[in-house]
Formats: sequence, C-alpha cells, structure tokens
Amino acid sequence: MKYLFVFLLASTTAIAQLKHLQHLKSVPNHPRIMLLKGEEKGIQKNIQNDPSWAKIHGVIIQECENMLTLAPLERIQIGRRLLDKSCEALRRIFYLSYAYRVTQNPKYLERAELELLTVSKFSDWNPSHFLDVGEMTMAVAIGYDWLYHDLQKSSLPIIREAILKKGIEPSQDAKYNSWLKASHNWNQVCNAGMTYGALAIYEDQPELARQIIDRAIESIKLPMEDYKPDGAYPEGYGYWGYGTSFNVLFLSAIHRALGSEFGLSNERGFLNTATYFQNMVGTSGKTFNYSDAGSGTGGISPATFWFANRTKASSLLFLQKKAIENISASAGRDRILPAALIWGNGLRFDKVEVPQQLIWVGQGKNPVAMMRSSWTDPNAIYVGLKAGSPSVNHGHMDIGSFVMDANGERWSMDFGMQEYESLESKGVKLWGKEQEAERWHVYRYNNLAHSTLTFDNSYQRVDGYAKITSRINKPAFLGAITDMTAVYNNAAASAKRGVGIVDNKYVVVKDEILSNAKSTTVRWAMVTPAQVTPSGNGSAMLTQNGKSLQLKVLEPANVVVKTWSTQPSHDYDAPNPGTTLVGFEVTLPANSSQIINVLLIPEGITVNKETKIPSLKDWEK
Repeated sequence: MKYLFVFLLASTTAIAQLKHLQHLKSVPNHPRIMLLKGEEKGIQKNIQNDPSWAKIHGVIIQECENMLTLAPLERIQIGRRLLDKSCEALRRIFYLSYAYRVTQNPKYLERAELELLTVSKFSDWNPSHFLDVGEMTMAVAIGYDWLYHDLQKSSLPIIREAILKKGIEPSQDAKYNSWLKASHNWNQVCNAGMTYGALAIYEDQPELARQIIDRAIESIKLPMEDYKPDGAYPEGYGYWGYGTSFNVLFLSAIHRALGSEFGLSNERGFLNTATYFQNMVGTSGKTFNYSDAGSGTGGISPATFWFANRTKASSLLFLQKKAIENISASAGRDRILPAALIWGNGLRFDKVEVPQQLIWVGQGKNPVAMMRSSWTDPNAIYVGLKAGSPSVNHGHMDIGSFVMDANGERWSMDFGMQEYESLESKGVKLWGKEQEAERWHVYRYNNLAHSTLTFDNSYQRVDGYAKITSRINKPAFLGAITDMTAVYNNAAASAKRGVGIVDNKYVVVKDEILSNAKSTTVRWAMVTPAQVTPSGNGSAMLTQNGKSLQLKVLEPANVVVKTWSTQPSHDYDAPNPGTTLVGFEVTLPANSSQIINVLLIPEGITVNKETKIPSLKDWEK
C-alpha cells in the first residue's frame, strides 16, 4: 500500500508539472501520427488526378521495390555516429509504411516489419550522439503507429519496448539530453523523434508520453526563436532542410494527434522561413550553400508543402513544381519524401503563381540578402550576400562572401562543408568556436577560401557580427549593404560591402575601407569553378561550359588581377579540383581610405567605360 501511495504521488506530481497538456485526456486510436485512419483516400485522389503527385508517389513505390532486395540494416557505427543507419531506417520504414497504407500490398508490410524488428533488436541506438536516437525513434514510431493493426501480435511488444528503452528513456538522462537547451537542429530533430515515440506508445505509457510531449513543446521554442525576425535560418540551406523539416514533422504530429500546435507556428519569422528557403536557390539551380551546407542543387522539399498549405501561398511551390517536373530516382534518397504527399493534400500545381519579390533580406543571427533579375528567365542574374557571424552553429568565416549566377552558370561559389568524419577521424577538433580553435584551420572554413576580403592573410573575428544595414529595391537597381567592421576590427577601422544588380544586366561588388593606425594589405578574392584568364587593365575573363563572364575592376586603378590555387596544405583538408581563387591585392597606408569597385559582366553585356558606382551611402537615394 505504501508503494502504491508513492507511485500515485509521483504520478500526480508529474501531471501537475505539465505546462501545456494538463487537460489532455486521450489521443486518437492508431494510426494517430500525421496521417489518420482513412486519410489515404485524399492522397490516392491526388495521385489519380495530378501527374505531379503521381511522379512523387512513383518514386516512393520504386524505392520500396528496391528495398525489398536489400539486406536488413546492421548496427555499424562510423566514428561517433550511427546516424547513417538511423537515417536509412527512417527512409525505409517511412516509405514502406506509406506504400502499404496507400496500396495495401502486403509485401511492403512484411518488409517494414522486418526492418522494425531488426533495428528494435540493436543493442542501443547510440545515445551518446542523440541525433541517431532521435531519427531512429521517429522511424520505429511511424512504423509501429501506421502498421499497428496489421503487424504480428508478437512483434508489437518488441517494437514498443525498443521505443521506450532505446528512445524515450535515454532522453531523460542528463548525460544525453543537452539538446533540450540548444537552439539548433539537434533540438528540432531530437524533440520530434521523442514526440513521435511518445505518441506511438501513448496508451501504454500515457503519463510518460504526456511529459515527453509537454517537454518538447516548451523546449522547441528555443530553435523556433532563431527564425526571427524574418525567417532566415542561422545554419543555412542544408540544415534548414534538416532542422526545419523535423520541426514541421513535430508540428504536424502534435496538431493531428492533439488538435493544436500550441501557438508555436504563429510567429512571423517561422512562417516566413519557406520564402527564405526558396530564395536560397539560384538561377543556375545551385543553392546558396554558405556554412556547413552541401554544394548540391535545389530539389523537392517536403516541408515547403506544409508551409504552402499553412500560409495559403501557392508561390512557395514555384520551384517545387519545377523540381517535380524534372524528378529523378535520386529524389528517393530524401527519407521524409512521403510527407510531401501528406502535407500537399489539397494543393494544386495548376494554381501555382510566380513569386513577385526579386530581393529578399533576412536579419537575425546570420543575416543574408538574395536578389535576382527574374524568376522565369533561365539566364537571369542571381546574387546571394552573406553577413552574420562565424560564431553561429555550423558557421564559417564567410562574412561578406557572395555567390553569383548568370546565364545558367555559377560564377562565384562557396565550397560549403567538408564531410565531418573525414576531419574527426584525423583528430581535428572540429567543433571549437573560439578564435584559436582548430576548426578555423580547415581550409574551407576560414575566410581565405571564401569570396570576401582578407587583411594581411588573417582570419575574421569569431566574436564579430555583421548585419545587413541596407536593402535597395529599385526598378534599375537591386542591392544590399553589410557593415563588416566587427569581423575585421583587428585589421581595419571600417569595412563595408555592398552588392547589387544593375539594370538587370550585371553585378557590382563595392567595398569601402578605412585602415587603422598601421598599413595593411587587403586581398579581394572570388572563388570560381570557371577557367580564369587575366587580361590586363584590371580585368579577367572567366569561361565555363561555353559561356563567359568578365571580371572588371573599376577601382582602384592599375590593379593586377591574378589567381591563387585552392589546393589546401593540410592532409586532413578535402581537395578542391576544378576551382580557382581570382582577385587582387591592395596595400593601404595607415589611416587611409580605399574604395574597391568590381563589376561582374555576363557575356553579351556592354558596360560604359565611364560608368560610376555611387558611394554606399547614396545607394538608397
């Protein structure tokens, strides 16, 4: 009797501590996560009536056919991570569970059950790197919930126990749950995974499930604050696809199962972030891949369909529609692709509108500006300008760097990330953020390997921060300005950069610099995949794929444009074949000012020799 009293007291205390779910009494029967019973009919109707949805469905079904021939997953850890196995488990179980619910073909059910039992019998899901647990718990929860009534009765307790013991319970251990107080993607992924696990086994562990979900609703506010004020995601394009997608998976799950998002998605910053994401894709099809992002092209983003449905903004699907038209089997590598058909239910591609904004600026922890001369012209100009700070999660010393597209090609590029294990396996301490951290010696991570300024070959200041100070949106001029002084305060008294598109024809990059009490040599550089031929008179011709672009230095006069190798010296650095640094150096005397004007002129465009670029303070006039 004494033990029963203690148990009841503990349970009552837990319930009293709930902040958001005090009045939650029940949840729907299985399936309750994202796609409720009978809702497959809406997806089937979309597939039958719209070839775009049919294409996505076709990729998923083909991937499921391929999965039938694969060996079950094994618990093989790479370095400190089991993450690749967790990601693949999520892909297989999500796809197979979707395929069974939509087609009712038992072969997909049988294979999904095999995958569920296999990973449930792993010794653990690697809680020391909790992203692995977050994704694996989500994978197993989806399969358990969606297939609950059709799985063998003997399988249910095995899978349920794995969710509890290998997923949820480790999340309550302080050794493993520091992500609860993080504001980056770990918070989004891990809270989403734990919530899916809690929803899956709710009827067996109702009090624990309520605690886990309540905890997640409160904790996930931290990363959602980082979208303020405009929607720019501090970790960049690649991690937007990770963190934001799992954030939306979380919101979708609690809304369907609990009937509310608890006000989480009402903030302007979060609701605007799909616009940020869309603007991050250049006219070449390549993304603005600053920070730890890959160098790939824009593709299908399931989360974008959630935002389009939530905001009723069909223009958010403009690039998604194009991506689906050109869909390939590689789309089947996206482990949450079935979510696109769930979140896109009711959306019509024949109603998609062309975006109207040609420039987008987002402030926040890592401000950026993106501009283009057209959304519909494949030869249009695109420029992305990076401000912010190296100190953000996954940040690089890339303040002032820019990417630039024209005529379907990328001319100024960013290397993006180097695969983490390739560095960690060689002993590189990759995650330090202090000024002297080993991270900044990785070639791709410091400013010497970005399209920005470098003073006396020194690194940018980690504790510096640059905001976008001006946004210019005129019919004949789109531009943005950033004050970079704080990241160069050891080398310059002032450093400002403006980037703009002039007359929809060419790009100007303008720097205004004041040196401090000692002389300094500033290097202006641009990373390019093009072949570079310096041609005298402060210019160079860039060529690639039969197309060309001229780099022309208007100021200062008589500079010598040259190139530098992009091959790093450390054995742990990744090679960078087919790339070049092009630019020039200028020596500034102590306490002097210097203006740098560089034009990037696509082929077929003529710029008047007498062209004058106004000072940055006059750009808005």
